[in-house]
Amino acid sequence: MIGGGIIGLAVALSARERGMGVTVLERERLGAGASSVAAGMLAPVAEAEFGEAAERVLQLGLRSAAMWPQFAARVEDASGESVGYRPAGTLMVARDEDEARELERQIEFRESLGLETVRLRASEAREREPALAPTLRLAMEAPNDHSVDPRAVMRALRAACARAGVAVHEDTPVGAVETDAAGSRALGARLAGERDGETLAAGEVVIATGAWSADAAIVPEHARVPVRPVRGQVLRLRDPAGAGMLGRVVRVQRSYLVPRADGGYVLGATVEERGFDVVPAVGGVYELLRDAHEVVPSSSELQIEELCVGLRPGTPDNLPLVGRGALEGLWWATGHYRNGILLAPLTGELVADLLTLERSDEREILAACDPGRFVDAPAPSAAQLGVS
Repeated sequence: MIGGGIIGLAVALSARERGMGVTVLERERLGAGASSVAAGMLAPVAEAEFGEAAERVLQLGLRSAAMWPQFAARVEDASGESVGYRPAGTLMVARDEDEARELERQIEFRESLGLETVRLRASEAREREPALAPTLRLAMEAPNDHSVDPRAVMRALRAACARAGVAVHEDTPVGAVETDAAGSRALGARLAGERDGETLAAGEVVIATGAWSADAAIVPEHARVPVRPVRGQVLRLRDPAGAGMLGRVVRVQRSYLVPRADGGYVLGATVEERGFDVVPAVGGVYELLRDAHEVVPSSSELQIEELCVGLRPGTPDNLPLVGRGALEGLWWATGHYRNGILLAPLTGELVADLLTLERSDEREILAACDPGRFVDAPAPSAAQLGVS
């Protein structure tokens, strides 16, 4: 397993539970990439969008969201640690008449798909969340959209993997996937960094390196996938008075505020095509803070604990890449874009099924996520990767 974020560890744990020997190679520390920045919304209903590809993303999200309660319990039982799962629901709110008209359209769209939503007058929304601004015009509740704390999930997954016997190597970058003489089968990984030149043999190689999955050095050119980094800035806030300002996730058009049980909040997130640039920018932070204040005025009293910049792994159709690669013995578990936390349970089970040759009931899902759909797609451009 190359990559130790939430996707990599979910796959590692599922594969180990099926009896496979598993080694995880992580170039930094576990969860150092997008997993440590993510807000942790399990919100397929709130994030539903128009379009054929978006409908497939929705179906993936609904399937994985239904798996999360059992996945959370399984990881907590295996690790003895909480994952911060909160089944509290999500509110989408409109600040003015234009946003209200758009929210009405969004409600009708979700109803046409048979998704459970509740249209709320502004007064009804404030009954549920008194901290909401009195100037709001309309709201929609998605009661089955929940949240989780990704950093807590990572701690629990790490402990669960350790107890299960997964070998984990942090600060261990991979220089390349080793192949046979014909270049047609993956045989393991050649390490870089302090262990440069060392090779670890493997019967199967899974790449779950997120936004770095298009690294030209890792796999041969014909086996690469079109993954690009999509930058997101996130603020971590804290209420010195403790928890209670909000009980639900609150979303407005461009941002969201996610409460934690300990009085923490996550405010995010920008969506920026800036390659691998992770230097924070004032403009994006300002917009997040402005949106939060307009929707939840008391959020201005929160303390800023951390400004995070993460890189989401985007694909041309925003669907993940889960399945067999162009080389025999090579598998992909990447390209989850904004849904890596949500799709972790499903991805773990799908890849474990494939690795152990177990028959999967998710054939349609596997077809939608097949990395082979981009066989003729061009690799990300230098501009997309932030290379001059």
